[in-house]
Amino acid sequence: MDVKELIKEKKGTLIDVREPMELMLDGKIDDAINIPLGEIEERIEEIQLFEKPLILFCRSGNRSGKAIELLSSKGFDHLYNGMGYADVKAILD
Repeated sequence: MDVKELIKEKKGTLIDVREPMELMLDGKIDDAINIPLGEIEERIEEIQLFEKPLILFCRSGNRSGKAIELLSSKGFDHLYNGMGYADVKAILD
């Protein structure tokens, strides 16, 4: 199953790694959990409890890619880059 299908079928957990101010300015996905990129490492134990797969997204896909690298280095698998907020929103609309 590819990432678009996972998002559309609401499989796993959506994690938005944008900063809270970006959510206020650009909008948010109701089912997504906001964990800014800078907080990923300190919230590892919380993230371990989330339903897999983990689908991360940000504004463009760059920060979510970095978050995936970090989580992968900590032993996480079943990680997907949902790319940008607009991409995820378009899939869900």
